[in-house]
Amino acid sequence: MNVLLLGASGRIGRRAATELLDRGHNVTGVSRSGTVAEIDSDAFVVVAGDATVSEDVAKLAAGHDAVVSTLGPGGDVSPDILTEMVTAVIDGMRHGAVDRLVWTGGAGGLMVNPETMLIETADFPEEWKPVASAAIDAYEILREADDLAWTYVAPAAMIQPGDRTGEYRTADRELVTDDEGESHISMEDFAVALVDELESERSVHTYLGTGY
Repeated sequence: MNVLLLGASGRIGRRAATELLDRGHNVTGVSRSGTVAEIDSDAFVVVAGDATVSEDVAKLAAGHDAVVSTLGPGGDVSPDILTEMVTAVIDGMRHGAVDRLVWTGGAGGLMVNPETMLIETADFPEEWKPVASAAIDAYEILREADDLAWTYVAPAAMIQPGDRTGEYRTADRELVTDDEGESHISMEDFAVALVDELESERSVHTYLGTGY
């Protein structure tokens, strides 16, 4: 599969690129600078692009089988850029004639019970709320794109660098927790989940929670 990977220079993006390449996919990695560190493969091409510009996305997406997004509001950029990005990516994919999208979302919109999202719980850190709210807004935009075969994949409440075990669980719009009630996943296993969903297409038009 020829995959366009948006946000390839980030921590999750680099791990997603490695997972895709290890499975034999050809990857075009996109970053603003046109550089991605630590990845050396003949099947990996790095290009510069702006995911907030639909024309950029359209040109980059053309000729690919799918788009994987690990985009995020890095540095001091306003979290609201997430809604700009998802709007531009949707429009760009339409013009680039690509309809399969796996989007890295946020855990804040996952349900901890039938009435409550994670972001609405008392223990949710105040400093995380702007990004979490923007990620939920991005999902609301994406869910209206019925003409795209999208999957919105969210990590657990805690995601950190770690080991690739290949083991994880998923739930439809629910926070995944372990036997102790903790919600966590390594970035490496989250990358596994992203690529599994890309390959299987089993959760199209789904907000998917992941975790151990």
